[in-house]
This record gives sequence, C-alpha cells and structure tokens, in this order.
Amino acid sequence: MNIRDWLLSAKIQLSSIGYLKLEAEVLLTGIIKKSKTWLIIHEECQLHMKILKKLNNLLKRRMLGEPIAYLLGKKEFWSLTFFVSKFVLIPREDTEVLVEYSLKKMNNSPCKILDLGTGCGAVALSLAKTRPDCDITGIDCITEAVNLAKYNANRLKIKNVNFFYSNWFSIFSIEKFDIIVSNPPYIKLDEIDLLERDIFFEPFVSLISSNNGLSDIEYIIKNAKKYLTHSGWLLLEHGYNQKNEVQNIFKYYDFLEIASYKDYSGNDRITIGRNI
Repeated sequence: MNIRDWLLSAKIQLSSIGYLKLEAEVLLTGIIKKSKTWLIIHEECQLHMKILKKLNNLLKRRMLGEPIAYLLGKKEFWSLTFFVSKFVLIPREDTEVLVEYSLKKMNNSPCKILDLGTGCGAVALSLAKTRPDCDITGIDCITEAVNLAKYNANRLKIKNVNFFYSNWFSIFSIEKFDIIVSNPPYIKLDEIDLLERDIFFEPFVSLISSNNGLSDIEYIIKNAKKYLTHSGWLLLEHGYNQKNEVQNIFKYYDFLEIASYKDYSGNDRITIGRNI
C-alpha cells in the first residue's frame, strides 16, 4: 500500500467516528519522520510492511480513543517537544497561559520557582528554558512522572531545574520561593460523564479532585504562604467555571492583588494572588 491509499483509508476511518482527518497525517509523519510536504510529493511511495503494521496498530488504538500524544509518545508545548507517557497529563496549549503569566510576574533578577504537580515537566522546563538565570524546582507524587521530567530536562539540555518526588509540599521545610505555579487536579467527580473519551486514558489522580474539584486547589492556597517569600506570587490553573470560587479561596487565605486570566480559547483559566 502506498502513502496516498493509506492516508485515504485512515481519514475515512477517523472521520467515521468524529475524529479529525488530519490526525492521519500526524500519525504518518510521526512514524516515518517526514514532513507533510514530503508526503504530498511522495504519495506514490510504498509503505514497508513493518511500517504499515505499526501504523494500522496505532490507527486502531486511536479509534478506541487513545490520544495522539500517547501514541507518538510526545507533545509540543511552548515551542519545545516533551516526551509523555500514560503516567502524566498531556500538556495542553491552554496551560501555556500559566507559563506566560509566571514570566510576567518575574523581575529582572534571578528568582526561585516551584512547580507543583510537574508531570512531564512542561511548565517547569518552559520557565527554565526561558529564564536560565532562575532556579526551578518541579515536584510530583508519581515516581514515573518525576523520572520522565528528568529525562525531558536531560534531553532538552536544561540545567537550571531539579525534579523531586513529593506529595505537594511534603519534602519542604524552610524553603522559600518567589513564585509557585501549579496545574492541579480540578475536575469535579460528577463531571466525569461529560469528558471526552480521550481523557480517560490520562491519570485520574492528576485530573479529579473532591469538594467540587476544589480540594487540591484549596490545599495549595492554604499552605503556599509558608513557602512563598514576602510579595511572592501563587499562580493556579483551574476549570473554566471555577474563577469566582478560586478567587474567594485566595481571599479567605489573605492573598492580595488577586486576578484571573483567560486562556487562548477565551475561557477563565488561571487565578493568581500575592503573599503580602
């Protein structure tokens, strides 16, 4: 089978269950390591049987709902490529807003930053890459996630970041950070039925939180003041409909200069507060 015929067949299968046709090109380019332009020019090229078997296997897994990022083992974020696995959330474009506003809250001098629930290290490494003068720490309660974040740091040759196993702040005693950022679990238990099926392949411990999705958010806000410097910032990602509740939690624990910002899709996505 040549490239043109495989793409045509794959697009028909994907579109039949509501997936985007372009995912066929994404799978093919990811496996044969060629550009989409190359595919067009060489559409008559025959696919080797081993490649064809691998492609068809990935296509079947995609038809069952497994995300493209897990199939290819990588995802782009902040113009960097991160390796991902079933032990970490897939980095999403909306979370880049967390990086963007963290950078805006940094001054021109070196600072210490903590990323809670770092996953594959996307946020921590994006900050570290952009600000090589700063000292970044990323923690996660999943050992495989910590190891993957370390792997991504080594592969990207980013030196000003360290990753550790920790249940939120559990490994810290007297450490102070100028900025704490987190994309914690914030999906409500009763929202599970509303989620797209792709998300069921991702680790639930990183997605679901009790108390209407606010349990982990409140825990972080409540405890963050002990680990923030005076005038330090806490920045949290949250659900599109949680802005008011999250702002109220910030107020309850005496944060000031509280503000919320939208993601690139126009949804309320992060809320920040200052430790004064």
